[in-house]
Amino acid sequence: MNHSTKYVFVTGGVTSSLGKGIISASLAKLLQTRGFRVTIQKLDPYINVDPGTLNPYEHGECYVTDDGAETDLDLGHYERFLNVPTSQANNITTGRIYQSVINKERKGEYLGKTVQIIPHITDEIKRCIHILGSKSDFDFVITEIGGTVGDIESLPYIEAVRQMKWEKPNDVLVVHLTLIPYLSAAGELKTKPTQHSVKQLLEFGVQPDILVCRTEHELTPAVRTKVARFCNVAANAVIQSIDAETIYDVPILMLEEKFDEVVLEKLGIKSKKKPDLKKWINFLERYKNPNHTVRIGLVGKYVELKDSYKSIAEAFNHAGAANEVKVEIEWLHSENINERNVADYLKDLDGVLVAPGFGSRGIDGKIETIKFARENNIPFFGICLGMQCAVIEFARNVLNMPEAHSTEIKEYTPYPVISLMAEQKSITNLGGTMRLGSYPCKLKKESHAAKAYGQEMIEERHRHRFEFNNDYLAQYEAAGMVATGMNPESNLVEIVELKGHPWFVGAQFHPEYKSTVDKPHPLFVAFVKAAKKKAISKEAK
Repeated sequence: MNHSTKYVFVTGGVTSSLGKGIISASLAKLLQTRGFRVTIQKLDPYINVDPGTLNPYEHGECYVTDDGAETDLDLGHYERFLNVPTSQANNITTGRIYQSVINKERKGEYLGKTVQIIPHITDEIKRCIHILGSKSDFDFVITEIGGTVGDIESLPYIEAVRQMKWEKPNDVLVVHLTLIPYLSAAGELKTKPTQHSVKQLLEFGVQPDILVCRTEHELTPAVRTKVARFCNVAANAVIQSIDAETIYDVPILMLEEKFDEVVLEKLGIKSKKKPDLKKWINFLERYKNPNHTVRIGLVGKYVELKDSYKSIAEAFNHAGAANEVKVEIEWLHSENINERNVADYLKDLDGVLVAPGFGSRGIDGKIETIKFARENNIPFFGICLGMQCAVIEFARNVLNMPEAHSTEIKEYTPYPVISLMAEQKSITNLGGTMRLGSYPCKLKKESHAAKAYGQEMIEERHRHRFEFNNDYLAQYEAAGMVATGMNPESNLVEIVELKGHPWFVGAQFHPEYKSTVDKPHPLFVAFVKAAKKKAISKEAK
């Protein structure tokens, strides 16, 4: 594509949680398989600078990029669909916009002018949108605007879209995702909420080019024509987004609706190549037609809100398809697990994953879980705090250090087997100050990790403050818990494994962030494979 970068904006109306992220990622996937270079960014209207300080109950998981940005979980969808890394530039928040404008004002960069929403805030929003298009070689930048049209906090973003549409009419397209509810009492689909939502956008000066309509029932030609007429869009620009069995069906459904064709037509782009979704369809077939089922317990303290562990759940979907098994996740609240009932929770499981997290709540349940998995040869995978709990459990029950702990939980423990990294000790601000982003790791030959990755050097993403205390490393290794992955520069322990156990791996990093449809994460694939082996051996008995 030898012309300027095209900008596609995806807004939402009527209600939140309609799936703007999945629609954006699906469009991006279709364009990518046509041979275009595509990226997606998210504009979040909240005033937090990033979601790093947000409770997972508030916002779901915090997703971390290679360059160490703490971002919205939608960026995880973008990477899982496109298999292209995102960065700090792919997630902009109102907090970052205002922080940047205020910093410029303090430096005198506005030459004494009164700093206002228009033009200064909107100019900063446009600058952030353009960064991806100007600095990178992308044909399309798809921008998802968080929240719902009409929200006070998203008004500056809508105004920035209006200005960009005016400045670059041939390069900007607006897709509006809306809801067409079905009233069972009347027995019909209702278009009025969509009409009102588009009317609201028009009040802000933005005419959507394409409407994507979420619905539980097929849209009849009459309903499509009505929506097109009242919302002033072309009849072929009313795209049905019917409820799907899985998020991975959505690109196929959007292909059937010719969503990508309409986008290209509106932007005046001719594409010689048809979308090639062979790999995607192959994944879906394996995902939907498993040979076995494995039951894996996910032990965490935020299990009421499953979005808190979104990337882990999706990594299990990818690894399940790779192993041709269905992974049934048992969501287990770590606060409910204790020495008396741990066997009841875990005895029928084929594998146990102890999830990441912060703070003391639920940590005893995690430690009891790991003890049971270790003693009963249940495949175990610990991530971040899950790995640290495995280290604590081993110290208490194998190394005879009953009071061993992490200094995060018990500052003056006599056995600080997990302790604060040296460079973290003087930090008082919590936002964006952890060990974040991608770091190298060298694997020991013949370890579970080395066999899974098939290579000696890897890079993985981190999000933590506390580390394995190397003062105890010799004692651990002598007793059978081995550091099989080390950071080659800082000598920090990245992976621990247990000798003589079918599959017991703890990772200080977050492997779930890098699992995609095209490249399921090796550690998840190996863990599910171990769980499958256990499930089959149980069936044989």
